[in-house]
Amino acid sequence: MHKISKSEIQCSYRNRALLGESPVWSENENCLYWVDIEGRTFNKFDPLTSKNIATKTQTRISALALRETGGFIVATESGFQFYNLHENRLTQIGDPEDNKPNNRFNDGRCDRAGRFWAGTMVEKGNQEPNAALYSIDSNLKYRKKHENIILANGLAWSPDNQTLYFADTRHPAVWAFDFDLDSGSISNKRIFIEFGINDGVPDGAAIDTDGCYWLAQPRSSKICRYTPDGRVDTVIELPISKPTMCAFGGPSLNTLYITTNSLGFNKKELENQPLAGSLLSLEVNAQGLPEPKFIG
Repeated sequence: MHKISKSEIQCSYRNRALLGESPVWSENENCLYWVDIEGRTFNKFDPLTSKNIATKTQTRISALALRETGGFIVATESGFQFYNLHENRLTQIGDPEDNKPNNRFNDGRCDRAGRFWAGTMVEKGNQEPNAALYSIDSNLKYRKKHENIILANGLAWSPDNQTLYFADTRHPAVWAFDFDLDSGSISNKRIFIEFGINDGVPDGAAIDTDGCYWLAQPRSSKICRYTPDGRVDTVIELPISKPTMCAFGGPSLNTLYITTNSLGFNKKELENQPLAGSLLSLEVNAQGLPEPKFIG
C-alpha cells in the first residue's frame, strides 16, 4: 500500500469555508468550480493565478454540474435549479422533497448519459432514514432511484458505466450497484467498502481511468484510493480532519483537488488546523475522467 504524507499536500487556496463541497473541473475554462454550502458561496478557482472568485448566493447550493448549453444545474436546499453565474440567478426546476422540511439535497453529479443525480440528507430532527437518491434527465423529469437513507454521499460511476457507487455517511459502508447507462436503472445493491472504527465516514468521491475510487473520509484525516475489488492501495494523509470531496483537474486531469470543512470547529480546533476550510491539491500518479455535463 502506498502512503502519501500530509507534507506533500499543497494549499491551492487558503480559506475558511464552512462546508466546501462539489469540486468540478471545467476543461473548457481550465478552472475549478466548487461551493461552500453553509457559507452560501459559489466559487470559481483559477489555478494559473491562484485567484478564487466567490459569489454569494441566497440559497444553499450543495452540488453542481456544468450544462452542455452553458451555466449549471445545481442541487440546493430547495430542490433542483439552474444557475446562471454571470447573473447570479437561480431558476427553479422542481423539488421532489418539498414535503420534507427537515431534508435538503447534498451530494450530486452527472452520469455519462448526461443525467444529473443527487441525493438528499436528513438535516434536522430525528435521524430517520427519510432521504433518497434522485436523477433528472433532459426533459427535467426527476425519478427516485434509491431510498431509506439518511445522508447521501460518495456518488460515482466506474469508467465502463457498469457500476454506480453510493454511500450513506451515517452507515459505515459504500455500496455498489449494477448500472444501466441507457435506462439509468440501478440494481443488485451490495457492499463495496466496509469501514473500521478508525476509518472515519464516507463523503465525496472521484473515479480514475483505472476504475479506482478515491474517497474523502472525514474524521480520519485521509483520502483513500480503492481498487475495483474494494482494496485500499493508496492512503493520502491530510493536514485537516474533515475532507469533504475530491476531484481530478488540471490539463492532464492528474491534479487531485480536495474541498474541506471547518463547520462546528471550536477555537482550539481551528488553531490546530489552520487549513480547515481551504482548497487543497496534490499531483498524483493517476488520471481522472472528464466530468460529464447535463444535457438538459
